[in-house]
Parts: sequence; C-alpha cells; structure tokens
Amino acid sequence: MSDVKHFLTDAEALLPETIKLRRAIHREPELGLQNPLTTQKVLDALEGLDVQIETGPSTTGLMVSMEGRKKGTQGGRTILLRGDMDALPMPEETGLEYASEIDGRMHACGHDAHTAMLVSAAHILNKRREEFAGTIKFMFQPGEEGFEGARYMIEDGLIDGRVKPDGAFALHITPNFPAGTIIGKPGTMMASADVWKVKVVGKGGHASMPHMAVDPIPVAFEIGLALQQMVTRRIDAFDPVVLTTAKVTAGTTDNVIPGSADMLGTVRACSEAARRLAHEGIERVAKNIAAAHLCEAVVEIELGYPVTVNDAPFVDFARNVVNDLIGEERYIPRTAPVMGAEDFSYVLQRIPGCMMFLGVMPKDHHGHKHVAPCHSNHMVLNEDSMAVGAALHAAVAWRFLEEGIIAA
Repeated sequence: MSDVKHFLTDAEALLPETIKLRRAIHREPELGLQNPLTTQKVLDALEGLDVQIETGPSTTGLMVSMEGRKKGTQGGRTILLRGDMDALPMPEETGLEYASEIDGRMHACGHDAHTAMLVSAAHILNKRREEFAGTIKFMFQPGEEGFEGARYMIEDGLIDGRVKPDGAFALHITPNFPAGTIIGKPGTMMASADVWKVKVVGKGGHASMPHMAVDPIPVAFEIGLALQQMVTRRIDAFDPVVLTTAKVTAGTTDNVIPGSADMLGTVRACSEAARRLAHEGIERVAKNIAAAHLCEAVVEIELGYPVTVNDAPFVDFARNVVNDLIGEERYIPRTAPVMGAEDFSYVLQRIPGCMMFLGVMPKDHHGHKHVAPCHSNHMVLNEDSMAVGAALHAAVAWRFLEEGIIAA
C-alpha cells in the first residue's frame, strides 16, 4: 500500500487557510442554484493553479479539472470529488463572530466546510501532480438543498465532459459524531425524499348542520392516521419508509364547514421498491377513504432526490484509505441508512462511488444527544476536523488514480 499520511500533514498545514475560506463563505450564505459570491470565493482561492474550469448555463457551479503529470504515463483514469456550496433559508443563532451577515440565511448544513475542504484538497493535490496520472474533477455544486443542483450540472454536461469519471467521492459533515471520525456504509446511505399532497374535496355547509354538507376535515384526519398504518402493515420493516403528514389546512371560521381540506407531507424510502410501494399506498388509501365518505381525494406526488446508494467495492476502497490515513479506530461503520436525502444520489446513479460522513462534534461536547444537528440554527462545528476532510479527499483521489479499487 502507498503511504497517504503525508496528505494529512499537508492538510494540517493548510488548515488556517481552510478555516479562513470556510468563515468567509459562512458570512455570506447563498441559496439555490445561483451562488455567485461563493463561486467567486472559490475561483479566488484556486487562483494560480493550473486547472481547467468549466461552467454551465443552469447554475453557478464549477467543474475544475486537474491533470496528473507523472512521468512515463499517459491517459489514466478520472475521479470526481464533490463539495456543495449553498445554504439554508433560516436565521442563524450561533453567536459566532463570523455568523451570517444576511438575514434569514445560514450555512446550517456544513456546505461552507465542504467547499473549503475541497479547495484545500485541490491545493494539496496540485503540489503532488508529478506523483499521479489521470484526471481529478472537483465539483463545486450549488443547489443541493432541494434545488437539484447535481442534476442540472449533469444535464449541462459538466460531469461527463470530455471523459466520464470512473469513480466519485463526497464527504458530508455531521456534528453528531466525534471530531475527525469517518462514517461509512455500503449500499443505501441516504433515503429518497418526495413530497405528497392530498386535497380532500367535500361539500361546504353550515357547521350546525353537517348532515347537509360533506365535511372533508374528519376525512383528512382519517387519511392521515391510515397512512401511518399503511406504512407499518404494507411495507417491509427491513426496507423502511418514513411518511409524515406535516401540514393540514382547511376552513376559514368556526361556523362554516369548508368545501375542501389540504394535506401536505414527506415520504422517505431506502429503496426504489419501497418508494414505489409508498407512492401506490398513498394513492390507494387517500382515494378509497375519501370515496367511503362521499368525498374525492386528489393526490399529487412530487418526486425529489432518489435513494443515495454507495457502491460496496468503493466503500471498501475508501475505508482502506481512511485506515491508512488516520487509523482504523477512527472509521465508524453505519448499520442503517440516514433518512435525510442528498442530490449526490444523481451522481452515484451514473458513476460508482460513495458518500461518507465526517464527524465534526464541537470541542465542548462528548455525546451526540445534546449536539445541535445539521439544519439547526444553533449548529456549529469543530473546524480542526476539516484537515481530515481535505486530506481524505486528496488521499482517495490519489490512491484511486494510482492503484484503483482495492477491496478489504
């Protein structure tokens, strides 16, 4: 096995610059597919590197390509490393000196750290270009938080480009695991995420005479309860689905039965088969319960991110890199998927690879239960952990190009 520990030494030396960039991005969070301020910060941080930079018409995302220069070699393979750039539409309440300067926006999911780590990985690998052959693509992606930025970059031709990558790797921070640990899992790593809507259409009337109307509100209540039962009775417990009714809206005042009631929720699944069963179940339950009460149910399901599926051989390969880089005791195998969703799933549908998690638990915490998680307006992270993240990006890319996937 080739030595990769020097990547950690390089990343630790770059840590002040990694932290500086992360904090600059954190102060000016951007939403959606257009992140011009963040993109410019990335471009400024990459200035001076001999790389090819490509952009597309749909987003402000960047595909940065770096060619190896190892003597006596030609061509070689290609690996993609991804870091997302966008923030969330929520207020920040961390009290940090570098807290968000834009009201109602916060980097509460760590994308500022993802971007900064990937920039540092580019600098680390640039110093060692004589040691590898092949191409590394650094994917700086906006619009992960529900905007399908990865899908747009794929459709813009930025993923395949001149050469389709042979492998893909991404890291996502998590404050709920010890700082500097890496968490991985073969197979399903994260769930799909779809939005479901049900409009229960009845007949309005006076609240004192419900028999003269067709009240949609109790029908909506019954549908909500029945959907919970449907999940537990019709879907395999070992291929789980989470279905939540998050919003019910109906009526205008106390003495009027409304003509309709609207329901809104999310459904998460760990396989495409369970996802399909859940969709069919929502349709069947809602329409038949509504019909039993002389109502009509109009069902709409908006497809979101697909299931994030890690390639098992690639997970074994990346785990070996982790073991050599920071020690096998700092690798934590997950036994169950995370029910959140990721648009890196679109990349993994096309390219074998994996997403792993980087533990960034703050220094004053010792257990996950009381740590503010991602998407909390109190979320903070241990910035020292970013050295591990930057080093792992570099080490995975370097070894993939040099040695290929070597199973455990």
